[in-house]
Amino acid sequence: MTRNPLQLTVMRLAGLLLLAGSGCSSTSLFGHIPAIPVERIPPSMLGRPREDMQEISLSRLRQNPPEVYQLGPNDILGIYIETILPAGEEPPPVHFPEQGEQAPSIGFPVPIREDGTIGLPLVPPIQVEGYTLEETTELIRKAYTIDKLLLPEGRDSIIVTLIRRRTFRVLVVREEEGATSTRRGSTQEVIKRGAGFVLDLPAGENDLLHALNETGGLPGLDAKNEVLIVRGVGVDGREWDKIVAQIRSNKEPCSCPSPIPDPPNVTRIPLRFYSERVPDFTEKDIILYDGDIVMIESREREKFYTGGVLSGGEFPLPRDYDLDIMGAIAIAGGPVGSSGAVLSQSMARGGGRSVGGGGGSSGPLPPTDVIVVRKLCDGSQVPIRIDLKRVFDDPRQRILIQPEDVVILRYKCAEEIANTALSLIQFNFLFNGFRGGGFN
Repeated sequence: MTRNPLQLTVMRLAGLLLLAGSGCSSTSLFGHIPAIPVERIPPSMLGRPREDMQEISLSRLRQNPPEVYQLGPNDILGIYIETILPAGEEPPPVHFPEQGEQAPSIGFPVPIREDGTIGLPLVPPIQVEGYTLEETTELIRKAYTIDKLLLPEGRDSIIVTLIRRRTFRVLVVREEEGATSTRRGSTQEVIKRGAGFVLDLPAGENDLLHALNETGGLPGLDAKNEVLIVRGVGVDGREWDKIVAQIRSNKEPCSCPSPIPDPPNVTRIPLRFYSERVPDFTEKDIILYDGDIVMIESREREKFYTGGVLSGGEFPLPRDYDLDIMGAIAIAGGPVGSSGAVLSQSMARGGGRSVGGGGGSSGPLPPTDVIVVRKLCDGSQVPIRIDLKRVFDDPRQRILIQPEDVVILRYKCAEEIANTALSLIQFNFLFNGFRGGGFN
């Protein structure tokens, strides 16, 4: 007995309906991934919103400018002492600074030694460290008029000015500087080059905020929201590496590794924080000295990955705001929301529409089964199941994406069957149209 295409289509649909009633619910026809429903996941595994964090006050990143400059080793003074420095009637030289923020100075250059003293003719070394220019002038006057009686008291002419402030050499390493992206095939690979800067920060400006300002400002979006300060003096780096290696080697199976503390010579400065964890660093912690290293690390591991209907992909996570499951699917090019118009438009076109990045089946009904594979602190993974049909009614379904999450978008069994059935109907309409001469 010969059956027409319509009868064959009806029989195929009946078979699909029997298959749908045989117990297939939330699993795909192309394999089952065991996962835990998101409502059964403890809140501690779902991550805390980054939008709850607040930015640190920029004033905490700089030292309070002193009212009066205090002298120290490596400062260069301009000193004029009538008939002493110089010995004759030579007028004092005038120095114009290379940088415009410092006033011109008068006198012969005299550096402050490492022990905080200055050497002048005919008098012992004078301790000037920690004194102001006015106080230093009085110390010199006392040495020549009262201590040595080399100048008449009350009629001396002594001028002390500052030619150049002492500086502190600091190294700034920024891993987000100079980063470029190249696309190979369907994946995007970020090649990090980084940048390093050697700064000579003058006294009074040798702090973290000035170092950042001189090298491009606050960390970029592809860098961590924190800054590390590695002191030039401190623990032996080789010994500290041995301590860290020993801590990591003592990890118990199926347990989170012990937290690795920062070395004693490292200060971590967070730029965003939660309200109950206000950073307790002080002004002393952000002042920089010779040999210090300012380190800004990249966020190259803060990514999430996609699979299934979304195809394979790698995408960076936002740094300062949250990304939920709907945003992640949208970034990956997947379907976000649908309406009844999807079915009618698909049938009007005479075929199913492709969804996402071409990594799976296609059809008029979008996929709604999502599995987020989340990595735990001990290295294990837990699959979390999310139902996209409930994301607008149940806030628990809109979980926040965490670093190294794998988002797998799949069709449910009923969606696979419905898409197949609709494809058969569309094929039948096309076939009958050709046989009946409905197409020119």
